[in-house]
Amino acid sequence: MSSLFIREDLASIPHEVRDVVSLHGEEQKHAVTVNRIRVGEATSIGDGRGLVVSGPVIAVSGSVLSIAVTDVGQVEKAPHRIHLVQALAKGDRDELAVQAATELGVARVSPWAAERSVSRWVGPKIAKGLDRWRTIVREATKQSIQAWVPEVGELTSTKDLVALARGSRMLVLDPTAELSLTAVDLGDGGEPGGAGADLVLVVGPEGGISPGELEALQAAGATRVKLGTGILRTSTAGPVAIAVLNVRFGTWS
Repeated sequence: MSSLFIREDLASIPHEVRDVVSLHGEEQKHAVTVNRIRVGEATSIGDGRGLVVSGPVIAVSGSVLSIAVTDVGQVEKAPHRIHLVQALAKGDRDELAVQAATELGVARVSPWAAERSVSRWVGPKIAKGLDRWRTIVREATKQSIQAWVPEVGELTSTKDLVALARGSRMLVLDPTAELSLTAVDLGDGGEPGGAGADLVLVVGPEGGISPGELEALQAAGATRVKLGTGILRTSTAGPVAIAVLNVRFGTWS
């Protein structure tokens, strides 16, 4: 079974073909006890920033797992990068959205304290929440064998989001919008805002984005778009929209 593990300092150690690359600590423990990787199995190790080495496992012990590198690859950032701004939601619905978005190749995720968010991050909960999201994107990156771990932005206020809308290409999911995501103009050649630009995708909480927030974002240059005729959960809307954009950008053929 193919698998991927993370070693963030990979680029600074010997990692060419015929070199030996090892895992230690929690990552090694996860590979051995959870994934049950054994000698002879093929696996990959990446740094989360595009560099990935692959090869057979040649040693497994209680403290180390080593592979003999047979392939080295550098995956460049996608030319069409999606930044998901996900409103905080009750339960684990925002976390489910972040996990699925990572599996679908999103480049960045940011938590949004929307007006109608039931869940609130205040005080120590901010750092705890961000750490939780970082763990989610790291594990989802490994599970889906992605070369890049998405960035996790700081907790975003509506004021921050309005400022972001003024300087970016932003799409706001809104079931009352007249324009469909499949019909929105994404710019020349399907690329928003020019070569390599980020597209910001905004998803509201369970109760939806408030009229005041929609008005402020639209006034700042954001475009309201809808997905079909139904109303999706906040945990579903973002991943579905990312899938549509992946097709439109040609990421998925």
